[in-house]
Formats: sequence, C-alpha cells, structure tokens
Amino acid sequence: MPAPAGSSAIAPWRVSNPHPHCQIYATNFVFKHVETEARASLRHQSETGRGLFQDIVEAEERDGRRLLYASDGAVAFVPYFARYAYEVYVAPRAPRAHFHDLEDAELRDLAAALHRVLIQYDNLWRCSFPYVLAVHQAPVEAGGAAFHTHVQIYPPLRKPHLLKYLAGPEIGGGNFLSDTSPEEKAAELRAQPAVHYRRRGASP
Repeated sequence: MPAPAGSSAIAPWRVSNPHPHCQIYATNFVFKHVETEARASLRHQSETGRGLFQDIVEAEERDGRRLLYASDGAVAFVPYFARYAYEVYVAPRAPRAHFHDLEDAELRDLAAALHRVLIQYDNLWRCSFPYVLAVHQAPVEAGGAAFHTHVQIYPPLRKPHLLKYLAGPEIGGGNFLSDTSPEEKAAELRAQPAVHYRRRGASP
C-alpha cells in the first residue's frame, strides 16, 4: 500500500479492516494468557508472599534500561521478556485486580503513562504507529487476590517497513524468539519527545 507522493506516512501492512477499533470479548472460558498469568501470580504469592507483577515492576525499575515512564501511580516499560520489538506494558503501581478498583489519581497516572507511550510510538517513525492493545484483568471467578491488572501493547513492526512475522518456532512450536534487544528498543522509545510530532511547532 504505497503512500501518496510527498507523504511521510508509513503503511507497509495490509489488513482487511484498516481503521482503529475496539473489541470486547465475553466468553465462558478464560483466555489462555490471562489464565497463565493468574496461575503464575497465585503460585508466586503462595511461595514468596509477594505479588509477581510487583516484583517484575521493581526489577524493571532497579535495572532502569527498559523503563519508559514512571510516576507515583503508574509505570510503563519494555519487559525483559518482550516477544515483539516494541512491546510495552503499562500498569498501575498498586496491585489492583481490575481497572474499576483504581482510585481517580491512579487512573489519571495510568492514562498519562499510556498517553506518553503512544506518543513515543508515533514519534519513533513519524507515523500513526500500529499496535494491538490488550487489557489484562483478573478472571471473574478466580485469581483476583494475586492478579495485577495491566495493559499489554503489541506493535507488529520491527522496522518502518518490516513486520514481525511469526515463523516455525512461534507458530509450530509455541515459543517466541526475540530477534531484538529490549534494552535497545526501550532506549529508542525513551529518546522520543513527549510532544507528538504533528504538534511540534504548532501554536499553543
């Protein structure tokens, strides 16, 4: 899908429905990723007395290389176990099981963190950066005591014109292979200004 002459837009992907949209799924089962997170969180809390996600956040903050944003109420980072080049987690600091458990100040901090990350995405290549954003909350019937709600963002691009294709190990074997460095990609995002590229130089 070539961009019009003179356009700086990057559009190397083709999809059947190319527009921003949101989907809410209601199922009689728990999605596998959430189920795995809930079980791991319960096991970690049982074995250590600590929250799994809180330990991950603390580890990311101690390391600092993959941290994109930090405030009193929220953090954003490229996880050390990222599967996609620019995968980012955005989360409240407090171990809330659901988004409706967040205090007003926590919601504002979470929104600010998410806003910053999305600007960093667009500023990286000066385009409307494509991504899938998934909200992970505690399962309704189980796992709430240890689950830490958060947002996971999966961008499909590795470079401006290069998709992250899932190959044999991912599709056939069920194991992601990371072909980029989370520290390097976090540094690229962190270097981006907090002001969206389309607003730079515009009158306030």
